[in-house]
Amino acid sequence: MNLRKYLVPEFVIGDNALGMVGRYALNFGAKKILIVTDDNIIKAGWYSEVREAIEASGIEYVVFKDLTPNPKDYEVEEGASLYQQEGCDIIVAVGGGSVIDCAKGIGIVSSNKQSVNLFEGVDKVRYPMPPLICIPTTAGSAADISQFAIVLNSAEKRKIAIISKSVVPDISLIDGITTTTMSNELSVASGIDAMVHAIEAYVSNASSPITDLNALKAIELITANLPRVVAEPNNIVYRNNVMLGSLLAGMAFSNASLGLVHAMAHSMGGLLDLPHGNCNAYLLDNCIEYNYDSCAPKYQDIYKVMAGSKPLKDRDIKQGLIEYVRNFRESFHVDLGSGEICLTDTDIEQLSINAYNDPCLATNPKNISKEQIGAIYERVFR
Repeated sequence: MNLRKYLVPEFVIGDNALGMVGRYALNFGAKKILIVTDDNIIKAGWYSEVREAIEASGIEYVVFKDLTPNPKDYEVEEGASLYQQEGCDIIVAVGGGSVIDCAKGIGIVSSNKQSVNLFEGVDKVRYPMPPLICIPTTAGSAADISQFAIVLNSAEKRKIAIISKSVVPDISLIDGITTTTMSNELSVASGIDAMVHAIEAYVSNASSPITDLNALKAIELITANLPRVVAEPNNIVYRNNVMLGSLLAGMAFSNASLGLVHAMAHSMGGLLDLPHGNCNAYLLDNCIEYNYDSCAPKYQDIYKVMAGSKPLKDRDIKQGLIEYVRNFRESFHVDLGSGEICLTDTDIEQLSINAYNDPCLATNPKNISKEQIGAIYERVFR
C-alpha cells in the first residue's frame, strides 16, 4: 500500500447539529465570534437559529455578510478587517461553499496579515487560522471538512486554490434540514459538484483504499437520491442521503484531491464568474472521455455503481458512462445561469492557461497540454 496522509476535522452530523454551535464555541474559549453568512441564508432562517444558539451561550458576536458567490479577495479583506476591528477570536461560517471559503480566507488573512492571494498553492499558510466552526447549508462543496479554500483573485479574474491542513475547519455541524430551503437549481448544482468531487477523487493519482471507499459510496448516494430530492424537496431522508454523499465525497477529495474537471471549472468561474457546480456538470462527460483510457478499471467501477442493474461489457462501458453522466445532467436541465455561452478565441486561450496552471491538474490521472484543454473548451462551448 502506498503511503498516504488522511485528514478530516471533527464533525457532528444529524438532527439539530447546528444547535450545538454555542457549546462548541464555549469549548474553544470564545469571547467574540465573527459570524460569516450571506443574505440568502439570513432570509432562509438558518442564521437566526444559529444566532439564538450563540446568544444562549452568552458569547458576543458580530456579523459579516457582504460576500457573493465565487468569493472575492476584497470581500475576504473586508471580513478580516471587521474580525480585527471587533476583537474577534473565533469564526462561525453559516452557508454554502462560498461562505465557508470566504470564512477560511478571513481566518488566513487575520492570522498571517497578508493578502489572501499570496497563499495560492499547497502548504503556503504559515500561521494557523483562528478556530473555525462550519455549519454547511448546501450539500455539495464539502468546504466544511476539506483542506481546500477557493477564492477569486479579482485583479486577474482567476480563481486561486489554497490547499493546506491549516484551512481544515475545527468542527463541522452537519444538519440535513438546512438544505431544505435550497431551490431545485441550487440542489442540483451542489449535488453534481459533490458527485464530481467523488468521481475525480476516485480516479485521482493520489487516491487510496480509504478515499476509494468514500468516493464510491458518495457516488452511489448522490446518483440515487439527487433526482428524488428534486421530485420531493422536503423529504428529509433524501436530503440527508445527499448530504451524507457530499460529506463522503469531501472526505475523499480533500485527501486525494481533484483533477481536470475542477481545473477547468475553476478557470471558468474565475474569468467568467459562472456557477461552479454547473460548470462541472457541463465539463464532466468530455473530461471522462479524455481521461478514460488512463484508468479504465476505475471508470468501470464508477459506471457499475451509477448504473446499478444496467451492466455492459467492459468495451462498452466507456460510452455508457459518458452517456449516463450526460443524461444525468440533461435530466435536470442544467444551464450556466444566463443560457448557453459562446467563448471567443481569446476566452479559450486565457481559460486554457488558467486551467493548465490550476493545482488540481497535478492529480489528474492523465497528463494534458494547454492545447488539449483548449480543445475540450472548444468542443463543449463552441
